[in-house]
Amino acid sequence: MTIIEDFELEVLELVEERSRRIRKRSAGERNGGVLTETRTFHTSRLKEKVVEGWGGRFSAKAGKPQASSLRPLNSTANLKPQRPSSIYAKLFNIFAISTEEIETERRIIPNNPEFNAQFNYAKNYIKTSKYTLLNFVPYNLFEQFQRLANFYFLCLLVLQLIPVISSLSPITTAVPLIGVLAVTAVKDAYDDFQRHRSDNHVNRRKSWVLRNGQLVEESWSKVVVGDVIRMENDSFVAADVLLLSTSEPNGLCYIETSELDGETNLKCKQCLPETEELGQDDGRIGSFKGEIRCEPPNNQLNKFEGTLYLDGSTHPLDNDKILLRGCILRNTAWCYGVVIFAGRDTKLMMNSGKTKFKRTSIDRLLNFIILGIVFFLLSMCLFCTVACGIWETLTGQYFTAYLPWDELIPDSPAGGATVIALLVFFSYAIVLNTVVPISLYVSVEVIRLAQSFLINWDEEMRYNNTQAKARTTTLNEELGQIEYIFSDKTGTLTQNIMAFNKCSISGRSYGDIIDPRTGEPVEMTESGWWVRRRRKRRVSCQSGSGVSWRRSGKLTLDETQVTLLSAEACSDPDTLAADTPVHPTLNPPPHDTPSSPAASKSAPEIRETSQTWNSAEGKPAPPHLQPVDLSHNAYHEPSFKFYDQSLVDALDSSDANCEAFFRLLALCHTVMPEEKQGKLEYQAQSPDEGALVSAARNFGFVFKSRTPNTITISAKGEEENYELLCILDFNNVRKRMSVILKRDGKIRLYCKGADSIIYERLKDGQDSLKRHTQEHLDSFAAEGLRTLCLAYKDLDEEYFQDWKARHHEAAVSLENRDAKLDAIYEEIEKDLLLLGATAIEDKLQVGVPQTIANLAIAGIKIWVLTGDKQETAINIGYSCQLLTDDMVDVFIIDGQSAVEVEDQLQKFREQLRSITSTSLTQTSLSVVTFRVFCLRFSSDEGLGGDTLSEAGDQNAGFALVINGHSLVFALNAKYEQLFLEVASCCKAVICCRVTPLQKAMVVDLVKRYKKAVTLAVGDGANDVSMIKTAHIGVGISGQEGLQAVLASDYSVSQFKFLERLLLVHGRWSYYRMCKFLRYFFYKNFAFTLCHFWFAFFVAFSAQTLFDPMFISVYNLFYTSMPVLALGIFEQDVNDKNSIAYPKLYTPGLKNALFNKREFFRSAVHGFVTSCVLFFIPFGAYYNGMDQEGRSMADQQTFGSVVATILVIVVTMQICLDTSYWTLFNHITIWGSLIFYLLLQYFYNYVLLGDYVGALAKAMGEPMFYFTSLLTIVILMLPVMAWRFYWVDVHPTLSDKVRFKQRQDAKLASQRTERTIPRTPSARRSRRSIRSGYAFAHQEGFGRLITSGKIMRPRNPRQPPISNGRTPNLRHEHMRLHPNAAPAPSTVEV
Repeated sequence: MTIIEDFELEVLELVEERSRRIRKRSAGERNGGVLTETRTFHTSRLKEKVVEGWGGRFSAKAGKPQASSLRPLNSTANLKPQRPSSIYAKLFNIFAISTEEIETERRIIPNNPEFNAQFNYAKNYIKTSKYTLLNFVPYNLFEQFQRLANFYFLCLLVLQLIPVISSLSPITTAVPLIGVLAVTAVKDAYDDFQRHRSDNHVNRRKSWVLRNGQLVEESWSKVVVGDVIRMENDSFVAADVLLLSTSEPNGLCYIETSELDGETNLKCKQCLPETEELGQDDGRIGSFKGEIRCEPPNNQLNKFEGTLYLDGSTHPLDNDKILLRGCILRNTAWCYGVVIFAGRDTKLMMNSGKTKFKRTSIDRLLNFIILGIVFFLLSMCLFCTVACGIWETLTGQYFTAYLPWDELIPDSPAGGATVIALLVFFSYAIVLNTVVPISLYVSVEVIRLAQSFLINWDEEMRYNNTQAKARTTTLNEELGQIEYIFSDKTGTLTQNIMAFNKCSISGRSYGDIIDPRTGEPVEMTESGWWVRRRRKRRVSCQSGSGVSWRRSGKLTLDETQVTLLSAEACSDPDTLAADTPVHPTLNPPPHDTPSSPAASKSAPEIRETSQTWNSAEGKPAPPHLQPVDLSHNAYHEPSFKFYDQSLVDALDSSDANCEAFFRLLALCHTVMPEEKQGKLEYQAQSPDEGALVSAARNFGFVFKSRTPNTITISAKGEEENYELLCILDFNNVRKRMSVILKRDGKIRLYCKGADSIIYERLKDGQDSLKRHTQEHLDSFAAEGLRTLCLAYKDLDEEYFQDWKARHHEAAVSLENRDAKLDAIYEEIEKDLLLLGATAIEDKLQVGVPQTIANLAIAGIKIWVLTGDKQETAINIGYSCQLLTDDMVDVFIIDGQSAVEVEDQLQKFREQLRSITSTSLTQTSLSVVTFRVFCLRFSSDEGLGGDTLSEAGDQNAGFALVINGHSLVFALNAKYEQLFLEVASCCKAVICCRVTPLQKAMVVDLVKRYKKAVTLAVGDGANDVSMIKTAHIGVGISGQEGLQAVLASDYSVSQFKFLERLLLVHGRWSYYRMCKFLRYFFYKNFAFTLCHFWFAFFVAFSAQTLFDPMFISVYNLFYTSMPVLALGIFEQDVNDKNSIAYPKLYTPGLKNALFNKREFFRSAVHGFVTSCVLFFIPFGAYYNGMDQEGRSMADQQTFGSVVATILVIVVTMQICLDTSYWTLFNHITIWGSLIFYLLLQYFYNYVLLGDYVGALAKAMGEPMFYFTSLLTIVILMLPVMAWRFYWVDVHPTLSDKVRFKQRQDAKLASQRTERTIPRTPSARRSRRSIRSGYAFAHQEGFGRLITSGKIMRPRNPRQPPISNGRTPNLRHEHMRLHPNAAPAPSTVEV
């Protein structure tokens, strides 16, 4: 290991150690003394912090203080911590990195800056940039000289400054080196300037701060710990603050946490009653002097522990009283809070991690290759040294009269030859230095910058005026090598918008659209497409065709064939177009192509027919396809769509069961109504609950208002008032909620919850209803819908009063309160009567299933890391087709201890091994039809017979689901490799209930052991650690905030654009960079090795063959522009085919286009080229004569001829390498040849160079042209023959698609193009997921409602409120493009 690498590792280790350590500072003793702690390097790792997140401790030495043991200090003297003085501290100060003491406890007195300043708490200034004006030059040079080529040329420049060993001017190396460093520095400065702009934008935000009893406006950067700040509605929270008082009753306020977790639903916070009375009296708040003692800064978003000491009493503080930086205040006029954590200590920034220096795998490979080239160069220099010493000893000493030795050379023959040979070693190191191309890095940076602009300018990745953006310019080709994608769920895969889709009431299902003329189900999409389909059939298949999973040794074929009808045919349900068969695989093997004889013997066809209608065509939809008319309801929402008229008819006919169903939805919840501008809007703890209340509202059961003791609804226009007796709120253990209401002397309990929970509590005698409802639940779950069961129970007065007394007794109990309450709830929530079930659709972002399907075909494995509960994540997995019913098994790891987790992992590993050993043939993907493409070439050759279309991993038919608690043990060093072995054998992995730090640990685990390129995509602050840990981070710039975007390397506005980012831009960037590198090394070896061959004829004296001017500008002017055009514009297939054939992405996963073998081939190609370039002209001009009999065997003429042929040959080679010709390619390629001739003339005749007239003399003779032609033919003909052979005999998928692309272009004018719409993705039948219930992810507002704290005083009579609930955001359905090909394609999931 070199000194530089050793130094780098030591520094980076210290940086990493500091970023992983939670800062703690010294605290005072109980008696007012000083608690002195010596600073230690705390070596706890990420895993210990995760365990701490589940109730553990940071370490055995420094535990968390308990709230009961926290007492105020009587003295605060001498509390300022001492900072260490060490060489590392000085070193870190150079790089703007601080080393601070460990903090064990935080003490704050509001409005007392003198007390708080002594602890040196972090200011509210944030910094995500890497450089400052002072450290930019040393820090950036330190990073750049990590590249061995830069360091090598720095050493070479030093050698060239020594005249005795240098035959070239130092300028030939200094100018390119300075240019490389300058260009890279400018690019890095630009990237960091963008980060500085973002930081300044945040730091300059304004906030009202209480100073000396007066509110003053300050920028966020000037807010310090202990300041009291005032926040107003719709404003960002400047720091982590303890809530003191609010404008709302009972000290409540509402916040939106989209910047933190991507969720847009509001959350409720409440201040202490003791501070609520402060109100907005600036004088009283300014004199507030309570002492706050709390935990040190940490990254746990959902946890806070502390104590407030006020007027001799203590008050516990928890997370419900804390507003975190990045939150937005909503529906609250104002609130006051005292700053607890500021700047880098805030939980938002603690989860952001540190900006890391990322390098691509090609960069790392280049470092290795450059090192190898340096050894090759040294080997050539050593050979020339030995040869020179031998020549000087045997021959040179006799010609000192003609070739005198330098004064430094000893006179003795042996000594003189030895010294000359040593000097020649360094001379050849300088002459042959171009074999290590310094201009390579300049060209690479230019290409990357241009590719970043192409990503920024891509209009196909624009959504709502938000463009995709490359926030870094160094990782583009890495996008073409992604093997693992780690994705968040909420806001990334889903819109976090719920829609009431279907329901089951008293054993009857509502919501399916049935064609009244055929009785067949119809599916409706948001854009107006409807599809009528017949049921599919399964048949047995005798051969392993690779389309379905093997189960118990039997293969089944699930082949879908779809027929699309024109809009005219939709008017007649019996009119069907001709069926178009779809082959079940994207790339069928040759013996299964439709044209082969084997195709006729395939399994029986299974047909599914459909009709389509598109509202965009302007034609009226059939009556049964129009949404039901709810306009008679004054409170209905125009955005609400429901297509089953039978439900409305049942309500119009006063069906008692339907009315009871929606009455329950309108009453059993914790939603808060709010009037905004005369419109009724709801604030729900979760979007699930809001969707259910909204559905009841649209069907005429409108929840209007509530007080702590009453609920008022409007039932079909008639107002109903209910007395609220009790709320049995939801939590993750109960998985249900209930309300007990009284009206007209009758007491009734309404309950809703997970179907498995409700069914256990139903009264006997409802078997038929339960069976039918269960069938509907299975059907809903199979479609990926989130389900809930509804039930009720009538109570008598006497029993309820007795139960209520026992409930009150349990509620005030000081011991085992939760257990006692659960027992009381269990007692009353039994013998329920089933009403029905609801089905809510958690709307996916547009194009998510198609994107995941294409990425899976490309060979990319997708892992979902989410903080949601297991059932929700599994449902979304099925909805987005990450999970399918065709999977062999779904492994669920939910062990509560390390032993249980280990047992489960070992069990699943054995299952995988046993199935692998017994399976004969098995595909990695199931088949889902998405779009249309042509399966055949005009030559009737299938697309799939190439080496890139083989099936994926044999065990890709499994999925793994693991929760966060089990993941703690799975990530232990003892079990992590076992966990990774099982997970890597699965097609899909879903990690539920994981913390932000666990997300980063999972990514790091794959990076360490799989050596694969990883990509993390997310939208919230809880994804930042994961984004920064992965090789590439992608932020979703949607409505959820910009925290993830600010930490990302690339940003897109929709998950679906990830498909184009990887399969198009990523693949192109990798393809272009690899082609560029192969050509670059080829042309430099061909150029440099000519000097080596020349050495044999000049006594190894380091005499150069070419003009020094030519050596300096060969890579700079003569050959730079064509290869830059190749690296920027080259493409093998267009963007549409890149997406249509995802298997084209596979070479990037295998590093097939540029690796050590490809480099070696390029080097050998350059080696052979240099031989031919040197020896053919050498033979032609050896003793050569011009037409007038004058000798042409001089060094300058020979060097000019070789140089000219070299430029022509490498230009011809790039013509062969270019697949996609643009105007820029033509200009740069042909312009380079012209520019070479013009520059040679200008330099030799205008600037009077040393080689004046040499090239003109050679070009005046026919021998020059014959020599050039012979050399070009000898070099180019074998290359062309080799390539034609491989393309014709062993074509790759890229060759076949390119051939098809050319054929399509030729026949485009002759084809009759039809507009064939995309078939809506049919939800496939799958196993019932009974636990897939829809509900709040956390406890609701029940406790606050019944206590009255959440209520706002209202007038007894409300004026009529028009329908005005803010409509749900609905994304436009993916626009359909015409496709000229006649047959549909299949994509594998």
